[in-house]
Amino acid sequence: MFSIKNHIPNALTCGNLLCGIFGLNIVLSTPDFINQPDKLILPSILIGVALVCDWLDGFIARLVNAQSPIGKELDSLADMVTFGVLPAFIMLKLIEGSCTTGTCTVGLFGFYKPYIAFALAVFSALRLAKFNVDTRQSHSFIGVPTPANGMVVASLPLILVYHPEYREYVLNYNVLIIYSIVMSYLLVAELPLFALKFKNFDWKSNQVKYIFLILSLALILVFKFVAIPVIIFIYILISIADNLMGEKK
Repeated sequence: MFSIKNHIPNALTCGNLLCGIFGLNIVLSTPDFINQPDKLILPSILIGVALVCDWLDGFIARLVNAQSPIGKELDSLADMVTFGVLPAFIMLKLIEGSCTTGTCTVGLFGFYKPYIAFALAVFSALRLAKFNVDTRQSHSFIGVPTPANGMVVASLPLILVYHPEYREYVLNYNVLIIYSIVMSYLLVAELPLFALKFKNFDWKSNQVKYIFLILSLALILVFKFVAIPVIIFIYILISIADNLMGEKK
């Protein structure tokens, strides 16, 4: 029997995918990013909209008991585009914008170093594939989730435009290259991280999650877009600390 409610989660997942497609179209049609950083604002916003869709599709699927194998696969395919490929192309533009004369190529074969950004897309694919077959990740994560990387990369153009005082940090060639390499590794690392999924809402069993959410809200209110990379860094640190404390108990 046809039921509209059973198709709402997949419709939201498709919304996530469309955000990634539209974002990619904008990035690929903006060749001169360094003089038009505002052109990447909309792709960054679309990643934010996709994050909401990505959270809602799982929440509603559980709420109406409409979880399905095709929904899981569709979710991963959408995430690959929106939180894997799109951030990789935004990072490519950022690295190209930070290049000074002669620093974009290296070696005898003239390897184009900004292409290192594409590692984010490749390792996002590996991370999503591992997630789909790893039964340990039903209530937590092993490795940084792809939306977390998407959030960090999406925040960088917003920081450039709305917080220009941080421009020298955002368009730091070495920092961007190192971030691309380190985050690519963290996406597939055997690093346990908590998930913001609530079985109940009592303080004791969700203490770490509540502390993280309160701290994140405070940082956003004070530092706005600049807070996003800091929040993801704190998320990783809190997860590591929580795991260490759990092992000692």
